[in-house]
Amino acid sequence: MPRTKGGYKTRRRRNKVLKQAKGYYGARSRLYTTAQESVDKALQYAYKGRKMKKREFRALWISRINAAARPLGLNYSNFIGGLAKAGVELDRRVLADLAIHDPNAFAAVATVAKDSL
Repeated sequence: MPRTKGGYKTRRRRNKVLKQAKGYYGARSRLYTTAQESVDKALQYAYKGRKMKKREFRALWISRINAAARPLGLNYSNFIGGLAKAGVELDRRVLADLAIHDPNAFAAVATVAKDSL
């Protein structure tokens, strides 16, 4: 078989990986094979991180809603159940934002939830 050297496409592919590995420590940013492994793993972490970010924010919103609803005489479960029965379609992100930035509006929403229970 004829000998194949790294031509234009091979060099372009390798340079793309090395460019993605820029800033990595030691050989991870200089040697193609280790850079390829590091970049592949980093892309896996990035994908997983995008999913985890959504979970973590939802947990944060739930904690904030619960903390704001308790002084008003409701726990989180009853608050969300009351909103569902009342037909209020505010998502948890908006409710958490109201709880922090506009407590009066949150209290009004909480009375609606309490009345529907």
